[in-house]
Amino acid sequence: LKDKEEEIQIIIQHWIRTLNIKLGWIKDFDKLVVNYVMSFLFFIKTFIKYIATTVFMLDTFSSSSKLLKTFTGHSARVYSIDCTTFDNMHFLCSGSTDNTVRVWDIENNKQIQSFNEHVDYVYCVRFSPYHHYNHSRNVICSSSNDKTIRFWDIKDNRQLKIYNECTTWVGGIEFSSFNSGRYLCFGSGENNINLWDVETSKSLHSFNGHESGVWCVNISPLQSNNNNDSKSNMIGVIGGNGYTICSGSLDNTIRIWDIETAKQLNIFKGHKFIVTSVKYGSNELVNTILSGSNDTSVRLWDIRSGQQIQEFNGHISLVKAVEYSPFIVNNIEASGSSNIVCSGSIDNTIRFWDARSNKKELYTVNGNDQKDFGISCFKFLQFKKKNRSNYCSYSTNLFYGSQRGCICIWG
Repeated sequence: LKDKEEEIQIIIQHWIRTLNIKLGWIKDFDKLVVNYVMSFLFFIKTFIKYIATTVFMLDTFSSSSKLLKTFTGHSARVYSIDCTTFDNMHFLCSGSTDNTVRVWDIENNKQIQSFNEHVDYVYCVRFSPYHHYNHSRNVICSSSNDKTIRFWDIKDNRQLKIYNECTTWVGGIEFSSFNSGRYLCFGSGENNINLWDVETSKSLHSFNGHESGVWCVNISPLQSNNNNDSKSNMIGVIGGNGYTICSGSLDNTIRIWDIETAKQLNIFKGHKFIVTSVKYGSNELVNTILSGSNDTSVRLWDIRSGQQIQEFNGHISLVKAVEYSPFIVNNIEASGSSNIVCSGSIDNTIRFWDARSNKKELYTVNGNDQKDFGISCFKFLQFKKKNRSNYCSYSTNLFYGSQRGCICIWG
């Protein structure tokens, strides 16, 4: 593609020079040809950018990836991590059973903040898109076994807000994919899911139906035919018309809920123990939900049919986290490429699976048996770099938190 682009540039320069001496319809014809070629060149550049930003082959990652950095500071299990880019800098936050929320500067490999006001285990941490988009502030939200949800301002090193209306532990938290993250969803030991308006600090909905505590939640991804300014997005009271929540519970089930009406839409049964992680798919897997459980299995579900599509078995201990990876792999059976899903386990591995096949895992990242003692959470973060030709190249790093408190970066 690069060679083709150089050839096109030479042709364009030649035509521009000859246009100065040609007359009549020939000149106009040449102008049309130049415009056509320029359009084609724009397409080539766009295609190159698309390839660079969206296609990552698992083979490339598996053949060259290694342990790059290790963050140490937590004295106990890292329950949750999250990544963000703010002012062209990359940050990671983490929550732990040492009751702290910590913030890390990824490039400089150092801790920059530690928030210590939780009085019990911190179960989940998320960077707040609401504060980022509306106030240009880098803020972290955390949930805890101390029955609270807290917001932390990184720059000012202080607690911004506390939500303390729960009567028991608060598990997974997620911000809405619509309305610039204005709404916060969380599960709790009260057997329900709650939706909270961050802007007004008011509780909006309670989703009831689980028979035990709700450990994990996820909100359906931003809809391609819907954006924050569209009229259809503002039809409902909340402004999330068409969006749903999925939840995983100690009752071993996964349930889907309509955000506007708070009604249960579907229930998935199959896991034998607590569902520890649930994630909505996107793009080709937009109609799927991925789940992990303490029964050691990873499962993929079809939202439309309500049926299980795949079950991935290979972990020998509790599965604590699942993610749709940015990688693809060549799938001979499917006569094309296939998406990759991942799972992290207390067996100290992160395993990569072909979403279209339930055969043995494709690749395994092994943690350090002495330092990690099990993997409890992980995330992917993509980095953009410019080369000498001013083209952007992209790399993907894998971050994981361990049972003993270390946070490791692979890439």
